[in-house]
Amino acid sequence: MLTYVIRRILLMIPTVLGITLLVFLVMASAPGGVAGALLSAQGNMRPEERRLRMEYLDRRYGLNKPMMVQYGRWLNRVSPLGFRTYADDDPAVRRAADDAARTGGRPSLRAGDVNFTRPALKWPDLGDSFLRNRPVIGIVKEALPITLLLNLLTIPIAYAIAVTTGIYAARHRGKLFDVTSGTIFLGLWSIPTIWAGVMMIGFLANKDYLGAFPTGGLHDTAAENMAFLPHHLAGHLERGWLLDAIWHIALPVACLTYGEFAFLSKLMRSSMLENLSADFARTARAKGLSENAVLFRHVLSNSVLPLITMAAATIPSLLGGSVVVEQIFSINGMGRLMIEAIFQREQEIVLSVTLVVSIVTVVSLLIADICYAVADPRITYD
Repeated sequence: MLTYVIRRILLMIPTVLGITLLVFLVMASAPGGVAGALLSAQGNMRPEERRLRMEYLDRRYGLNKPMMVQYGRWLNRVSPLGFRTYADDDPAVRRAADDAARTGGRPSLRAGDVNFTRPALKWPDLGDSFLRNRPVIGIVKEALPITLLLNLLTIPIAYAIAVTTGIYAARHRGKLFDVTSGTIFLGLWSIPTIWAGVMMIGFLANKDYLGAFPTGGLHDTAAENMAFLPHHLAGHLERGWLLDAIWHIALPVACLTYGEFAFLSKLMRSSMLENLSADFARTARAKGLSENAVLFRHVLSNSVLPLITMAAATIPSLLGGSVVVEQIFSINGMGRLMIEAIFQREQEIVLSVTLVVSIVTVVSLLIADICYAVADPRITYD
């Protein structure tokens, strides 16, 4: 198992490189490029001014270099092991000179008349946003926790409902619950997320109808001044920061959840029925085991394998694909950030989000393979 895990980790590197290279080539080949987006943000210009400004932006950001050179520079920035350029006044150069003066040895770094480059371990740098004039890593740090919060709530809820209803429907095949739940789940899975979100806002959040939920955002405007837990104040209940957050994310989580558990429940039911009629289940019954023992000790572990497969695809898709929900409910997560960056041709942000999602994807696939071996003893990677 350890050898397999190490081999898979090594294979992740060319996989992530291939994904980011493909996205970079698409962004770099787009008409207008990054310089065109910057000029559009700066307003109208005369043709000569526009040409000179574009030449300046190309030189400033290195956009006049060949595509592979640009990609190599970006790769060098985001990699923890790469080449670092030291200037004459670089603190590392001064520290090396001070250390050499104290020990009487030769400095490991020496300042010259011009900048010089050498291999080094360094912190990954995602670059700067051209239009926002901010480090990309700060922008991603603001959006990533929001999307992770939605996913950490959506995935357990969806899988808990799917496994419970799938098992119960399989045990009562053809009965009222099986038929009713199957019909309802088929209808839920057929509802587009964008339509469901609009209907939730229109009826559940609209003050002219139910008005029980907020229309968007993650917190009330006065949330910073709220206590963390609900409490009584001046004779009425104050919901507090925690309850306010739950109140705001209830509709987005519902939007992300209903389609997932509807599909996964049908998948769990089909897998349970297939394994309940398998030879090993009949053998277990013939040995005198109870139906619950056959179900939970033998059948369940084999039936969750398709759900593990789906989890490997669900987690990264939710991380970067909750675009519709984040747009409808005005949530500044990774999906909304990615869409805005694509429209604004923010190459650094698009590549950074792609890097994060691709790493999550390959790690999810590895975890899924490990879960296969844990759930089914017949699977081995030795």
